[in-house]
Amino acid sequence: MKALRELSNWPVDTVAAAVVTTDGVVDTYGDTARVYDLASVTKLIVAQAVLVAVEEGAVELDTAAGPPGATVAHLLAHASGLAFDSRESAAGIAEQRIYSSAGFEVLAELVEAESGIAFGDYLREAVCVPLGMTSTELVGPAGHGARSSVADLTAFAADQLAPALISPDLAAAASTVQFPGLDGFVPGYGKHRPNDWGLGFEIRGQKTPHWTAPGHSARTYGHFGQAGTFLWVDPDRRASAVVLTDRPFGAWAKPLWSDFNQTLLDDLDA
Repeated sequence: MKALRELSNWPVDTVAAAVVTTDGVVDTYGDTARVYDLASVTKLIVAQAVLVAVEEGAVELDTAAGPPGATVAHLLAHASGLAFDSRESAAGIAEQRIYSSAGFEVLAELVEAESGIAFGDYLREAVCVPLGMTSTELVGPAGHGARSSVADLTAFAADQLAPALISPDLAAAASTVQFPGLDGFVPGYGKHRPNDWGLGFEIRGQKTPHWTAPGHSARTYGHFGQAGTFLWVDPDRRASAVVLTDRPFGAWAKPLWSDFNQTLLDDLDA
């Protein structure tokens, strides 16, 4: 693919990528087995583990979690009011979309307590083993502490396109806007009105500027990480892409990521 060849010009030391559709892997770039820090892309696989816990009945979406009155769903959707990096409330429940890594730590602790299984082990058994993600590991906080490879995340993306880990209904809910109409910030991309989010997945909606492409459907969802990583799924195109680098997110990535993703969409649409 033309877009993947452009990765050789990126201002990074190493980069790996893959594009997958419902027909399988379309193309790859770089060493797809190399393990990278994911930063906040961690939230995608952690959210999936929490959703498996919901499916198994260990917790429910309306299980109380976080500040009084908040639930698992509020935490997954960044609607609990918890601050970014602390357990203090910065807003009322479902008043604002406050992006909270601390909320994902609360979720991991809840699943661990209710299942009786250390969360890192739960994530491995619930998500990694069934999908064959042999290089993925949670080595730090549940909000940003995982490491993985493009090969592993390709398997994760393929499951997003054809859900097997969780029911189609729960998968659809996860990629549907939860607590609609909430305003908030996307780190690095400013305030959006509204700032749409699903159950762990950022939803593109009409956000601009954004790390996805202008041509992405409004239903596109995924996450990017400060480690220089991103994964998106466009359900309208039935396609997904994973890009992992070794350079922290910064000015170099904007508008490079958006332009790259647009070229990738043009390749897919050709």
